[in-house]
Formats: sequence, structure tokens, C-alpha cells
Amino acid sequence: MVSFPWLTVLWAVPMVGALVVMVLPAAARGLAKAVALAVSLLVLVLAGVVAVGFDPSGEQFQFVENYRWIPSFGTGYILGVDGIALALVVLTAVLVPLLIMAGWNDARDQSSWGGRSVHVYFALTLAVESMVLISLLALDILLFYVFFEAMLIPMYFLIGGFGGERRSAAAVKFLLYNLFGGLIMLAAVVGLYVATATSAAFDAGTFDFRAIVAAVTGGEFVLNPLVMHLIFGGFMFAFAIKAPLWPFHRWLPDAAVEATPASAVLMMAIVDKVGTFGMIRYCLPLFGDSAAYFRPLIVTLAVIGIVYGAVVAIGQTDVMRLIAYTSISHFGFIILGIFVMTSQGQSGSTLYMVNHGISTAALFLIAGFLVSQRGSRLISAYGGVQKVAPVLAGTFLVAGLATLSLPGLAPFISEFLVLIGTFTRYPALAVFAASALVLSAIYILWMYQRMMTGPVRPGNGELRDLRPREVAVVAPLIALLVVLGVYPKPALDVIDPAVGYTLTTIDQSDPPPAIAEGPLR
Repeated sequence: MVSFPWLTVLWAVPMVGALVVMVLPAAARGLAKAVALAVSLLVLVLAGVVAVGFDPSGEQFQFVENYRWIPSFGTGYILGVDGIALALVVLTAVLVPLLIMAGWNDARDQSSWGGRSVHVYFALTLAVESMVLISLLALDILLFYVFFEAMLIPMYFLIGGFGGERRSAAAVKFLLYNLFGGLIMLAAVVGLYVATATSAAFDAGTFDFRAIVAAVTGGEFVLNPLVMHLIFGGFMFAFAIKAPLWPFHRWLPDAAVEATPASAVLMMAIVDKVGTFGMIRYCLPLFGDSAAYFRPLIVTLAVIGIVYGAVVAIGQTDVMRLIAYTSISHFGFIILGIFVMTSQGQSGSTLYMVNHGISTAALFLIAGFLVSQRGSRLISAYGGVQKVAPVLAGTFLVAGLATLSLPGLAPFISEFLVLIGTFTRYPALAVFAASALVLSAIYILWMYQRMMTGPVRPGNGELRDLRPREVAVVAPLIALLVVLGVYPKPALDVIDPAVGYTLTTIDQSDPPPAIAEGPLR
């Protein structure tokens, strides 16, 4: 008996929805928005069904679908979900409806799409959601790669077709960086296929992720160390650009600032997570020895990124660019947690992916609502906003406090787990990374003080508070920050077993605690 293909339906619904939105009449702009929102809500329901049906104590990959695709290439249409992928699937499904509501009027002034700018904008958003979902669910390496690259196209048009005056240059920069990384990864994917084709562990070349990992774990598939390092480097390079890891981050601030706020959040909170997901899904289980060999370098770059992003954020005069640099710092924490290879670090890192998506969405969207009214991204243009828009200022403060990992809000526990996991293996690096806690307090609280407190500056007296649609976007994000901050157990119950599978696969365990010698006092 063939079970219902829940995962195929999950990613196919937004893709079909994008096509439906595009074929609607040009004058039916309101209908196009409504259909896009309805489709995204249906995806949320489907993700909920998968989440409820997922058994954390069961098999590593569940809801598995396996069909022949291109047998001559050893590739199949293989989907499955584990706890790590499920966390990001739910994050994606939750955020996209909110982003559609947040960007409800983002395409109204665009005239470069032949009168169909509204249709194009929301269809591209749904297409990105679809491609991200299948990337998270793919258990075939070639299938993953195809959509890992394909999602760049709708994201490019979202950045370049809508947003600020320099959006075209930002979109080209985004595309060139990520395409270059993707080409390097393509060479690595081909190299891995050739290696499987020439190995006695396989009858022919294969892209089946589970089969390759099983052969690696069983010692049947052993690569020359140099070859393994090169293939690992190809995968890691592409993921490091997508994530992004310092110093491959240069495309992110421009893309985030020039895109519409909703598109920027789609990129930073959802699309970029595919890079960190790829690290923990592919780089570690497939190339565990290479990951361990390059671990000191990668965690050092991650710590540099943590401190660099925080320091540069302090000096920003553009509120949207400041928030973009905070994401570079946070991605450093996520990558650090992955590559310290401890259970606390990787669980914290996966949870951080979710919490960063929520906190960044809240902060960036609230700032976007404010900037759309005032018409300026300069921090110096604001002042006294809390007197004229108290709800906006209050939610901005909560989102900002979440970004600096205040205890009781969601990012705190994930950042705390990453630091604990790092300290057990690299105490000195953990201390440097922890310095970002102080730096983040500086840039968030100073930004809030300059923008929201004090006398009402000229030009701010007419600012309005959040409208009902904007409240409907912000309220769920604030609620999630509080709920996951107070009670993260349901998320960790799903994530922890998947992390355990990963660490077992690469034969890594938590370092034993150091016990001081000497008499007890």
C-alpha cells in the first residue's frame, strides 16, 4: 500500500499556486494577493500535518518517498524529513503567510512588469517557498542541488524587480556570488558521483544520500583524503556563500537593504538557512573526516563573523543595514554550533536557525513598516517615535531584545546552547564569541534610544501606529519569541534525536567534562 505523498504535496502546492497566480487576469490584483495568501496558509496546514505525524523517537527519515527519476545517472526522486529539516519546514511555512501580508502593497508602484507586478511578486514568493521546501526534503544529492541553485532565479527577480533604487546592482551581486558558489559545488557533486561509480561499495554511480552515508559509516566507501577534502570544500564553499560565512558575506547587506522588507526577510530568514542546513545535512555525514580536519578553520571564521558583524552593526547609520549585519553575526553563531560537533552546539544551532528566522523577521518587518512611512532608512531621521506610535515602538523593542538574546526570549536558549557546546571543545573561542553579547546590547539599545526615545523630531509627528494588517503580521512573531523563549522543549524534542543521528554518523561525541584535581574544600 502506497502512503499518501505528503512531502510532494507540501512543496508542489506553492509551486502550483504560483502558476495559478500568474494566469489570473492582470486587473485581478486583489484576487492574486488573496490566492497567494490562501495557498501559503494551505502549506502551513500541510506542514502542521507532517509535524503532527512525525515521531521523534522513530526512524531518522520519515514520510519517505522514493521514485525512479534518471536511472542512468543513479539519481532518484527521494524525499524524506528528519527533525532538523522539519524544524526549518515549519519555520518556512509559518513565515511565508506573514511575509505575504507584510508585502501586501510592495508591488503597487512597480510598472516594469507590464501591469502584472502584483502577480509576479507574489508568484515569485510562492516559487521561492516551494524550492526551499523541496531542498529541505530532498534525500537525493542531485535533486537537492537542482533546487538549491534554482531558488536563486525567483529570489534574483524579487530583489532586482522590486525595492530600492540600487536594487538591480544588489540583485546582480547576489546572483554572481551564489552562482559562483553553485558552480564550485557542481564540480564537487560530479566528483562525488564519479567516486561512487568507481567504488566497489556501489553497483554504479549514485546520488542517493542515504546509501552513500551508510557506505561511509560502514567503512565500505573510503575516499583518498585529498579527494575527500576537495569535494568537501566544494560543498562547503557553496554553503558558506549562501549562509553567509565571513568573509563570503559581502553580497548580503546590499541585497537586504535594496530588496523590499518582506523579500529581505524571505532571503535572510528562509533562503539563507538552506546554506546552514546543507552544512549539517551534507558536509558532516558525507565528509566527516574532512569536516573534523577543517573544523578549527571553520569555527575560527565563524567567531570572526560573530564579532565582525556585531562591530560593524554598531557603526551603521542605516537601520536596515544595521539589522542585516546582525544577521551576519547570528549566522556565525549557527555555523559555530554546527562545527564544534557537540550535541549542545548542534541542537542550539538548529534551534538558532528557527529563532533567528523569527527574530529577524520581526525586527526587519517592523523597521520596514516605519521606513515606509517616513521614507528614510537613516537612524538620525527618527527620534521620539514611542510617543506617536507606542505599539510600533514596543514591538520593535521586544524584537530588538530578542535579537540581543535576552533571557526569556527565543534566541537566548539557542545562543546559550551554542556557547556551552563551544566551550566544552574550544573555551577560548567561546569567550570571544560571548563578547558579541555585549556588542549586540550596544547596537540594539543604542539604535532603540536614538530612534524611539527622546523628543519627537521634525517629520515624525505624523507617523501612525501599526495598522491591523501590520499587527496581524507582528503579533504571531512576538508570541513565538516569547513561547519558544519560555518553553523550547517541543522544538528540542524534535531536533535532539536528529542531532544524535548526525553525531553518531560522524563518530563524534561530547568531550568529557574537565574535573579539577585537588582536595575538595
